Amino acid sequence: MTKLPSSLFALAGFAAFALLAQAQQPALKICVVDIGKVYDAHYEKQEKEAELRTDQEKAEEQIENLNKEGRALVDQYKQLLDQSKNPALTPEAQAKASDDAKKKLDDINSKQNEVNTFKTNVERELQQRIQNIRSVLIDEISRTATDVAKRHGATLLFDKSGASIYGANVLLYSDPAYDITDEVIKEVNKDRPPPTTPAAGSTTAPSTAPSDDETKVVVPGLTPSKQ
Repeated sequence: MTKLPSSLFALAGFAAFALLAQAQQPALKICVVDIGKVYDAHYEKQEKEAELRTDQEKAEEQIENLNKEGRALVDQYKQLLDQSKNPALTPEAQAKASDDAKKKLDDINSKQNEVNTFKTNVERELQQRIQNIRSVLIDEISRTATDVAKRHGATLLFDKSGASIYGANVLLYSDPAYDITDEVIKEVNKDRPPPTTPAAGSTTAPSTAPSDDETKVVVPGLTPSKQ
C-alpha cells in the first residue's frame, strides 16, 4: 500500500479545523441605519434646538440694545464734532467740544468692542451646547440602534449617513430590507412627552428676525443659512 506523505495528513487536518471553525461562527447578517436621519428626528434634539433658538433670539435683542447705545454715542460724537467747528462758538468752547468728541470716539470704540466680544462669546457658548447635545444624543442613538440590530440577529451594523474623504457615501448601496432606521426612530421617540395644549384664548406672536445683519448671532448647525 502506498503511504501518503505526512504533509497531506497535516493539510487535511488543517482543512477540517477550518471547516469546524467556520461552522461554529454565526451566519453573517448585516443591518443598516441612517444615524443622521435618526438624530434629526429625535424629539430631544428638536426640543433642545428650540431652547437654543430662544436663547439666540434673547442674545440678539441684547446685541441690538448695545447697538442702539452705540448709535446714540455716534450721534453725540457728531454733535460735538460740529460744535468744535462752529465759528459762532468761542475758541475755548470749540476746543472743549473737540476734546469731548475725542473722548466720545473712545466710548464708541469701547462699545463696539463690547458688542463684538458679547457676540463672539454667545456664538461660542451656543456652539458648545450644540456639540454637547449632539454628542449625548448620538451616543444614545448608537446604543439604541445596536439593540435594535441585535433583535434582528445582526452580526454587523453599518451607518449609511457618513461620507468618505471624496464626498461619496461610505455605503453606496444596501437593500431596504436591511434598513432599520425607521425602527430606531420609533424606539428613540417612544418616551416623547405628549404635546402641551395652549391655554384658551392665548396667542403666540410670530417672531420677527432683526433687519440689521450685525445683530444676527450666527451659530453653525442652528442658524438657517440664507438662500
